[in-house]
Amino acid sequence: MNKGRLRVSAEVRTALDGGRPVVALESSLIAQGLPAPHNLQTALDAEEAVRESGAVPATTAVENGELVVGAEHALLERLAETERDIAKAASRDLGPLLAGRRLASTTVSATMRIAHLAGISVFATGGIGGVHRGASSSFDVSSDIDELAATPVAVVSSGAKSILDLPATLEVLETRRVPVIGFGVDELPGFYSTTSGLRIGHRVESPAAAAQAIEAHRSIQGAGGILFVQPPPPDLAIDAIEVDAWIEDALADAAARGLRGGAVTPHLLAALARASGGRTLGVNIALIVNNARTAGAIAAALAERSGRS
Repeated sequence: MNKGRLRVSAEVRTALDGGRPVVALESSLIAQGLPAPHNLQTALDAEEAVRESGAVPATTAVENGELVVGAEHALLERLAETERDIAKAASRDLGPLLAGRRLASTTVSATMRIAHLAGISVFATGGIGGVHRGASSSFDVSSDIDELAATPVAVVSSGAKSILDLPATLEVLETRRVPVIGFGVDELPGFYSTTSGLRIGHRVESPAAAAQAIEAHRSIQGAGGILFVQPPPPDLAIDAIEVDAWIEDALADAAARGLRGGAVTPHLLAALARASGGRTLGVNIALIVNNARTAGAIAAALAERSGRS
């Protein structure tokens, strides 16, 4: 790709050129994922968490025919304006949105692609997309999985969103050769819940160990991404059985309304927030910031290893 399409902020460019740690952050949480005013504040808190860990945040977006790496505050505010026509970009959408000079937020897959183009090795998000419930008939599987398989970026998340089919998502990640590594845990988190009942095969205990795993993974020719998972803060986590009951009710309501495809996820998230009295929103915000903090520490450890080599 023509790297002239990249609009990298001066802070991020200086950090990359100097070998300092940088963490990519998505922007779909601002434009589509969280309600105002939590959307903008959470994005700012995630950036601050990265800084507190010793790294430089680089929130990505699409604007005026360019891939933005290190969005300035004014752009974050524009993405947070609900009255604006803001597209939601997965990696497949980047070309058409660039051509149309559209304003767009970036999802997991788009952020991974942009991060790799900019030379950023670590990315933090809330939860990845995966296999949707009922995918055996709808074939609805997020492009996040294929992007993880293809693009050599380390992703820190709280697993896949709990509205998905988590066992199937873990199986497809295995099929696509994506290493899933628990950060201090042996089990895939349930996003809103600390547990899912699904064991994972690898675990690290520290940012330094995570950085070592990234370095080893990248040494394998043709290797794609690597996924680190950590649960939400335990004091905010919700029991998985309770969450699953809310999801089943929300899915039934979505089906009754005839919602399909990209319209289902925001409907489910809003329904969960109502059913939980706002608890799911609180967990979502907390895990986004917590993952950003962990990603910053991992990026710092990775930069330190690179500096010693």
